[in-house]
Amino acid sequence: MNRIEKMKKVLARRLSSITLVAEATYMRHNLSAMFRTAEAFGLQNVHFITDHSLSTSSASRGSERWLDIFVHDNSERCLKGLREKGFSLYVAGFDEGAYTPENLPVDGSVALIMGTELSGVSDTARNLSDGTVMIPMSGFTQSFNVSVATACLLYRITERRRDIVGKGDLSSQEQKEILQKWIERENKIIN
Repeated sequence: MNRIEKMKKVLARRLSSITLVAEATYMRHNLSAMFRTAEAFGLQNVHFITDHSLSTSSASRGSERWLDIFVHDNSERCLKGLREKGFSLYVAGFDEGAYTPENLPVDGSVALIMGTELSGVSDTARNLSDGTVMIPMSGFTQSFNVSVATACLLYRITERRRDIVGKGDLSSQEQKEILQKWIERENKIIN
């Protein structure tokens, strides 16, 4: 399979109806792992909310060429913008009555909001969210590293969404536009 055929195959499984929002994730290795995870599970769009000067290109170490990364300096504007685009907003956390990846509503567009390992998501994100999603734990350990938690949540959420939409949900026009962008990026790397 040549490179363009591989890109087309990947695009056929891409999801634009599930997006990752990394809020105030300042540790480069965590952000890099979260972006790689999002790309590996077929997300096309990720959002990064920061008031620091952390470079997304250096943090994502390669996966950024396959993703559309949107950088925001304000949680409220980012999340309200996603809601206006039809996304339901779910924060990762430990609230009583939280959804799990098995019962989270995925019949529409979903934004998964991940916060910091120390303090979780901001009050703004929590207040704007439609609910909380958690990973059920059976051992003494009650939390994961944020990048591991992201992987656990996205794995099941994306699989359940694909059960509804099929392989992926990008229109043929979106696939053509993204393919062109990928080819241009690859050509820049080669040249």
